[in-house]
Amino acid sequence: MYFEFYGLKEAPFSITPDPRFVYLSERHRDALAHLLFGIGQGGSGGFVQLTGEVGTGKTTLSRLLLEQLPEDTQAALVLNPHLSPEELLQTICEELGVIERGKGGKPALKPLVDLLNEHLLRAYAQGKRVVLLIDEAQELSRASLEQVRLLTNLETSTQKLLQIILLGQPELRERLADPDLRQLAQRITARYHLTPLDEAESEAYLRHRLSVAGCTRFPFTRLAVKQLHKHSGGVPRLLNVVAERALLAGYARDQNPVGERLVDQAAAETLAPVLTLRSAPRLAWLVAAGLFALLATLWLWPEPQPEAVATAPSAGETQTAQSNGADRASAAVPYLDSAALAARLSESEGADLPAWNRLLALWRLRAEQADVNIARRCPPEVAPGVFCLRGSGSLSKVAALGRPVILPLRIDGRSVHVIVTGLDAVRARLILGGEVFDIDRTQLERYWRGEFFAVWRAPGFIALPVRRGDTGPTVDWLFAQLLPDGPGSDGAPAEDAAGVGPRQFDEMLEASVQRLQLSYGLVADGVVGPETLFAVTSTLDGGPTLRRQL
Repeated sequence: MYFEFYGLKEAPFSITPDPRFVYLSERHRDALAHLLFGIGQGGSGGFVQLTGEVGTGKTTLSRLLLEQLPEDTQAALVLNPHLSPEELLQTICEELGVIERGKGGKPALKPLVDLLNEHLLRAYAQGKRVVLLIDEAQELSRASLEQVRLLTNLETSTQKLLQIILLGQPELRERLADPDLRQLAQRITARYHLTPLDEAESEAYLRHRLSVAGCTRFPFTRLAVKQLHKHSGGVPRLLNVVAERALLAGYARDQNPVGERLVDQAAAETLAPVLTLRSAPRLAWLVAAGLFALLATLWLWPEPQPEAVATAPSAGETQTAQSNGADRASAAVPYLDSAALAARLSESEGADLPAWNRLLALWRLRAEQADVNIARRCPPEVAPGVFCLRGSGSLSKVAALGRPVILPLRIDGRSVHVIVTGLDAVRARLILGGEVFDIDRTQLERYWRGEFFAVWRAPGFIALPVRRGDTGPTVDWLFAQLLPDGPGSDGAPAEDAAGVGPRQFDEMLEASVQRLQLSYGLVADGVVGPETLFAVTSTLDGGPTLRRQL
């Protein structure tokens, strides 16, 4: 076997979700934090939605989530979504131990709902949380999705009894964008779309798995790594498949390290071929030509002259109508459907400078206050009192932060930078090239890979990062923002718990920072870096905010 040839102790690229081999990219860590945050919301009772392409690690994240659940949490995992509403309820009850497996008889909705409700009330009385995870949720029938929504109605007067997490492929986002499912979509409190790895992350992923498997010498050349990323598209499962095959080929040919040619060959043997479109049949061309001729005839057909009216509006009435129409036109923001959005993005030059200029203008930052060429590089501090963040996450995270941000959208292999100025449960408002328009959130997520840029103002003395044990003006300011009613908030000199010297970043402030981080879907490490500072300042007066109703 090839283990000894590469110095391996076990297979490094098995596609089974072994927790020892889990590699968490920044986006995977962010997604896991969103799931934990959704469970930690307690009584909110909303849905948490995690989507991603096949093989990007959704199931692996769900296993990690189950391992990290608090001790007072009970979980039910549904792996087979091809169920009727009755069968789905029966499966949930079996997972929670409400009924014995295989002894429920023919399922009926009313008795199962009653049993589930009684179980949830008992868990609530014992101080326990109950979480339902549904994998491959895009396969749920409309009736089953509606039944899942109705489960959130199981509640006390103050507390939702069940937290539901939906895991699925991108088709789940499209299904939930259906107007008939808007009641369910509006109950989703956190959304995250898991994107593939970039090239650097793909290499880190390969090195991590090989290291866990006992490899001491990396068995791929740099060009081979590039080809592995190219063929897999950064999808971890495909990386496993192609890398495994390439190692076998290298062993058979006594090649260590493995080069790009063997990777290309391995990809050709393991990946499905890309289908090419056949040329349209002649009949289709004839039909298209006929439709074109018909449309041209209708376009050129002379319009009938309007009949004379008995009375004409006065000049004053005409002027009023025109001004009212102008007001309505200026107030209305156009809505772009998927085709119009794709065309608008394709026509854009893609330069990021206009977006950065507009974002600085929204913050009323003049050229002498913040250089746009420095800002677009997004250093942590653009100028004294002006900060920049290059973050990642979901639209729910952007909405929680509440400030306009720049999103790089990907189309035709290039980036188009837009500014998000509004987000509600269904739509997003964008600025692109001086044009303002609304689109569906699911359409935006098709072109967005989770990266965003933010600029904001904060006191010029802020120095990052700060953590437990630190002192200084930044710590004093954090106490004033996060613990305004605590000691030292009356204007007297800030002192530590002993009453001597400046305030120290103590356990109380760290807990307050962690609560803030959880509320915004951030990693709750208690350290104040650029992202946490952005969250702190998002609640302050001044500066642009996201529109919440579109």
